[in-house]
Amino acid sequence: MTTCDILAIGEPLRELVQQEDGRFTGGFGGDTSNMLVAASRLGARCAYVTAIGMDAFGDALLNLWTSEGIDCRYVRRRSDGPTGAYIIATGPEGPSFTYLRKGSAASLMSAADITDEAIRSAGFVHASGISLAISPSAADAVTSAFARARSFGVKTSFDTNMRLKLWPLDAARPGIHAVAAGVDVLKVSLEDAQLLCGLSEPHAIARHYRGLGARRVAVTLGAHGALIADGLDMTLVPAIDVPCIDATGAGDAFMGALLACLADGASSAEALRVANAVGAISTMKRGAINALPRREELDAFLGRPPVHGDREAGNSTRK
Repeated sequence: MTTCDILAIGEPLRELVQQEDGRFTGGFGGDTSNMLVAASRLGARCAYVTAIGMDAFGDALLNLWTSEGIDCRYVRRRSDGPTGAYIIATGPEGPSFTYLRKGSAASLMSAADITDEAIRSAGFVHASGISLAISPSAADAVTSAFARARSFGVKTSFDTNMRLKLWPLDAARPGIHAVAAGVDVLKVSLEDAQLLCGLSEPHAIARHYRGLGARRVAVTLGAHGALIADGLDMTLVPAIDVPCIDATGAGDAFMGALLACLADGASSAEALRVANAVGAISTMKRGAINALPRREELDAFLGRPPVHGDREAGNSTRK
């Protein structure tokens, strides 16, 4: 029985941001964690499969997910690896990022950490290219979960989210494409597509990944909007002009909104429209989590009255 709309597999991170006075303030990161918070705030029922350390960073992340209504029954606390983190420091050339993720609890995940019960419970099983890159065992966890999801008739979703600091292109390309080939929903950024398949034209990118076997393909284009391909239909929406303060996590916000809408029965075109708006809203404040809108803020931004309890166009208020 489906008890959650989105089950995500991935690596959460604690964020430490240097302020002007030199102090560091705490926040949260990790693409799949950001995505789940975005989806949950729009009414999707979400669950997380991950591992965190027996440390204060893990405690903080667990508190975040609980407060956001994310099911944490599949989150494992490990004593043999810390919770991953990253530091954003300020400098004369702008912010710099330092990652403390080597040997993290999440990188120690394996296929055995993801049960058939968890997969069967989901509408979508989601992962990203980061989990493929952080360790061989984490990559195996994703590929095993996706294979089992397909055998159970559960849909899969994948965000390429390529990080060349984690693995070289000649390893990333075949690894990402092997997973992307069989998914129900694929998100790829223009930057990733240029590296992975040498294409820059959005329709050509969508056709390429549809040709590999991805059923729906969403291409994010930054200042040029986004496109989605579903069968022979392609929908392109322009970027929304907003004052951009911080684009951190905008792609994760887009992904969370897209899946929340699709899980709730929206068409691809409507899901794209909402995801494009959520991505835009998320750039208007600082911080990946702080900027993610709730349903009321999204409705106000889109200029439509709030909807309570219906399932049309992804407007359910379920938790």
